[in-house]
Amino acid sequence: MAKSKSLKAKRAKPVPTQPRRHNIMEVARAANVSVATVSRTLAMPEVVSPETRDRVQEAIRRLGYTPNVQARNLRTARTNIIVALVPDISNPFFAEVIRGIEQVAHQNGYSVLLGDTQHSRDREQTYADLLGTRQADGLITLLPHIPRIATSGRLPIVNACEYVQDKTITSVYVDNIGAARDATAYLLMLGHRAIAFMTGPMSSPISVDRSLGYEKALTAAGIKRNRKLTVEGDFSAESAIRGMESLFSRGERFTAVFCSNDEMAFGAIRAIKSRGLRVPEDVSVVGFDDIRFGRYWDPPLTTVAQPMADLGREAMNMLIEILTDADVPPSKRILPTQLIVRGSAAPPRPT
Repeated sequence: MAKSKSLKAKRAKPVPTQPRRHNIMEVARAANVSVATVSRTLAMPEVVSPETRDRVQEAIRRLGYTPNVQARNLRTARTNIIVALVPDISNPFFAEVIRGIEQVAHQNGYSVLLGDTQHSRDREQTYADLLGTRQADGLITLLPHIPRIATSGRLPIVNACEYVQDKTITSVYVDNIGAARDATAYLLMLGHRAIAFMTGPMSSPISVDRSLGYEKALTAAGIKRNRKLTVEGDFSAESAIRGMESLFSRGERFTAVFCSNDEMAFGAIRAIKSRGLRVPEDVSVVGFDDIRFGRYWDPPLTTVAQPMADLGREAMNMLIEILTDADVPPSKRILPTQLIVRGSAAPPRPT
């Protein structure tokens, strides 16, 4: 009878660990330059100064960086066209954001195709389909949602100004809660207690946040929010005029109005004056955005200044990061705001 052989358990061989793959953001930090500069050095080294080019190439060598293979292969099929979607180009706020996008796009060899959706989902989809059919390289959307795009893999999309909850989407925006709280707190500091509030469309996350900031300031001052003093608008001057007329016709008493954007602030001022009242002597008005016309208004508008051009520049830089290296993780960036004090707000008249 043959002897049975004992089998020794095979010891699993350790799997060699792969060295961590560095991304373009780390190269930029190591070279003390922007991601866009690294992208230009890789794609168009002749347009970068020799000193900067040497610094970037040294960082690439030191980190052992290699561009994502998929992204590099797609480079030859690129159109160098970016689509920027805006809901209403007649709004001066969006014009300034687009200016910032254009500036960075031009510096990096991209052209911008502007898609004025006019709040139409069909128009929005027509432009978004350009990305799915590879007729455009990337998309910057200034909308509170992301269009449907029929393509696989990570989408080269950046959401700007508005924002979405989707953690896979890169976004750049401002702290709307904090900014609205500061604007309302300023009116409270002046002595106002009955402050009306003109919201944007409440389907928009930024409108919800600005409403929350307004309420937080009231709560911090020990004032319960009076819902009768809140009127929903749509970011247009016309909606603010209708909202103010509603407040007046119902006999609501207030000494100040905080509006969720400057266009509505302009409409509110017009409605106040049409009632024979003065701004700020009878009613103070504060806006949000700091579009150019506000400083020349009568009276000049006190408002929250958003860094409009910076929002556009940052959005384009973030999109270039994704296009250059598909492994760059999604990120959310918040830019600062500033309360600009002008002549449309003052202490309430003594009663």
